[in-house]
Amino acid sequence: MSGPVVRFAPSPTGLLHVGNVRAALFNWLYARRHGGRFILRLDDTDRQRSKPEYEAAIERDLTWLGLSWDAKERQSDRLSHYDQARDRLVASARLYPCYETPEELEFKRKRLLAQGRPPVYDRAALKLDEAARQKLEEEGRRPHWRFKLASEEVRWNDLVRGPQHVDEASQSDPVLVRAGGSYLYSFTSVVDDIALGITHVVRGEDHVTNTGAQIQIFRALDAGEPAFAHLPLLVDAAGGGLSKRTGSLSVADLRERGVEALAIDALLARLGTADPVEPVVSLDTLVATVDFTRVGRAAARFSEEELKQLSARTLHALPYAAVRARLDVHVGEALWLAVRGNLATLADVKTWAEVVHGPIEPMIEEAAFLQEAAKALPGEPWSEGTWKTWTSVLSVASGRKGRALFHPLRLALTGRETGPEMAKLLPLIGRTKAAARLLGEAA
Repeated sequence: MSGPVVRFAPSPTGLLHVGNVRAALFNWLYARRHGGRFILRLDDTDRQRSKPEYEAAIERDLTWLGLSWDAKERQSDRLSHYDQARDRLVASARLYPCYETPEELEFKRKRLLAQGRPPVYDRAALKLDEAARQKLEEEGRRPHWRFKLASEEVRWNDLVRGPQHVDEASQSDPVLVRAGGSYLYSFTSVVDDIALGITHVVRGEDHVTNTGAQIQIFRALDAGEPAFAHLPLLVDAAGGGLSKRTGSLSVADLRERGVEALAIDALLARLGTADPVEPVVSLDTLVATVDFTRVGRAAARFSEEELKQLSARTLHALPYAAVRARLDVHVGEALWLAVRGNLATLADVKTWAEVVHGPIEPMIEEAAFLQEAAKALPGEPWSEGTWKTWTSVLSVASGRKGRALFHPLRLALTGRETGPEMAKLLPLIGRTKAAARLLGEAA
């Protein structure tokens, strides 16, 4: 398969949140539109925090959202690749050992800030000779390793943000290897992107500042860098940062609350773009319209209320074939088409299935009128036209119109003040149950 190769690289240390799912969605949509590949790459090198249950949850959430992957990789399986890349950078003098403790580094940082200078690492470790390094190691110090940035301005044409540049001469040499020997994501990500042939890196704009250094790492490993697309971050309706404190915006929680997966997809794909946020009945619609040039630079405002409303509107548009596997066996196509416009969540369909199939306790208002209505019920078979035929006869006989005519009938037939069109419900309820309910009997 030709086309772009993209990746989504979550850490299995917690649940997927709408913020990181947005990056996954754009990667997937872009790959599908252009005939490419979408790789799920698990950043699981943090062995203490990475959990199998979180890995399973990530896969479950992506699958529920409709985002299948063409390949899956675990960074924990690729440690030898990182070792080899590390050794290459050491041999080319681009990766060098540093022995400062965290406390010493913090002291340097505060001193520079106090002097009104940027807290850029001073490369003191490069001035150490072999004897000095050996002495520090004999004292029990273990080095962390920094990548030596070239003093240059790194430029790239971001697919969302347009022309970008970072003056790496003003940046600290980034740490790529911790003192304990474990690797940081900014390093492993580049090594994997090279090995897996990633052509486009699509991620949040909080990674923009990393891009210049990562481009230099690509080049130091004799590889061309991919294209970059940095998406604006999501904010809440008031413009503040999205809170993850309760997990209420995790995909798992939204699913439990009955939010439709397609509504999440549509909202995240269209927020902050030139395209209107509208319900979709298939991911194909989003695939056909994904375009980084239509993504705005401003932060995208995420509203739970907007998602809730979009979820309901999505249900109202879904054909029976799209939901059949998720419905109880007693909900057929006619019932679905009759009630879908009144659903807030799919679980609400159970209420209307009970109304149709019974038994329910009717609500009797004006018993004498309802008795006459029962006598006037036409014979079966019934269709959607039966309601109009029946109520027209009742209107003439009783002189009733509007609410005075329809409301007592709805209360008796459904036990509810409001609901789907009675023209659609009445044939599903059937004559026997309708007659019993009009007479006040549970049926």
